[in-house]
Amino acid sequence: MKFIRIVHGVFISFMALATPSYTDEFEAYVPIQAITSDDAPHWFGYYDKQQFDSTGRYLLGMEAPFEGKSPEADDVVQIGIIDLEENNRWTTIGESKGWNWQQGCMLQWIPGTDEIIFNDRRDGKFVSVVVDRSGIEKRVLPHPIYTLSSDGKRAATLNFSRLAYTRPGYGYTGIPYTKLNAIMPNDEGVYLMDLQTGESKLIYSLKQIGALHFQKGMDKGLNWVNHLLFNTDGTRLIFLHRWRSTPYLNSPWSTRMFTVGADGNELHLVTDHGMVSHFIWKNPTDILAWSREPNTGNRFHYYVDGSESVDVIGEGVLKRDGHCTYSPDGKWILTDTYPDKNRMQQLMLYRPRDGKLIRLGKFKLDRDKKGELRCDLHPRWNVQGTKVCIDSMHTGKRQMYLLDVENILKENR
Repeated sequence: MKFIRIVHGVFISFMALATPSYTDEFEAYVPIQAITSDDAPHWFGYYDKQQFDSTGRYLLGMEAPFEGKSPEADDVVQIGIIDLEENNRWTTIGESKGWNWQQGCMLQWIPGTDEIIFNDRRDGKFVSVVVDRSGIEKRVLPHPIYTLSSDGKRAATLNFSRLAYTRPGYGYTGIPYTKLNAIMPNDEGVYLMDLQTGESKLIYSLKQIGALHFQKGMDKGLNWVNHLLFNTDGTRLIFLHRWRSTPYLNSPWSTRMFTVGADGNELHLVTDHGMVSHFIWKNPTDILAWSREPNTGNRFHYYVDGSESVDVIGEGVLKRDGHCTYSPDGKWILTDTYPDKNRMQQLMLYRPRDGKLIRLGKFKLDRDKKGELRCDLHPRWNVQGTKVCIDSMHTGKRQMYLLDVENILKENR
């Protein structure tokens, strides 16, 4: 242990950091510890995946052989499981050639099981691999996954080669995309896959999606889908439809958000005002999203699926885009921010009931860590709602940190 600080009566322990002063690199207002070693980059990836197992004892992560460059076709990440009750012991349980810095290899626990799933590239194809806790391979599915249903039976996915071409840093390398001029292909889009059999189907093609509520310019540049997410009971699915209004890949894109039934029916256009960023389901019907609405601008908006209802959440408090999730009891919103003018990433809890804001910490990201090489905090809850895990580079190296929020939430019931 290197630093000890009392902040507002809360005992904070700062685990050993290779920095001369914590105030230059980070501050935390709840107990925090590094749970990975700095001998290599370690991280988990996206904020809407299940990193912790159901007991809260084990969590997942990745280890890369390098930092500071885009992954190439043969670059491999190690996949590990961390035992919080055994001094954060890391055990390697697999490896992957299908990954990126922002979302990793879609590593996560399969809900309701002790199985783990991640994406890989094998025999010239992107696939998903299911292993048990010890790393024994159970099955290889014929397609990669993006999001899993809450019953652990289905996945929704997309074409990761097209995503790599249309949004570099979010797809995978190793299988070049060949349909470079396919504006709205009719054989690509949103897919569903059975997690036992691997049987899959295309439920909406990009051509079909583009034809729905068509907007001027949508047929001029490439269209794609991104950020798929099942709702909390697995009956509905969100996806973003994005397109560029010119043929040039460096031109700005527009975004709109759809929901659809898990059977591919009852498509609903949630918002189509040009910008939707991060979002999360609160329950089977309600959605929180950083988005643009004509009357309120860019805000966290609260939508009710299947309706025209929209409200602002956190007006004057949650002022910036962030990776948002609800606590397991639904009372708190956990979110972060991109770096401010001092390059500090904020981490906070917000209670919609009364507008209470609790700042958990801030973490520095160097100015040269930009684009796909940046390290967002991407905060993730354990199932019990007592701990939060983040990825951070405030020491200069990408590592995972565990924050204990149990006491601070008890004090603010």
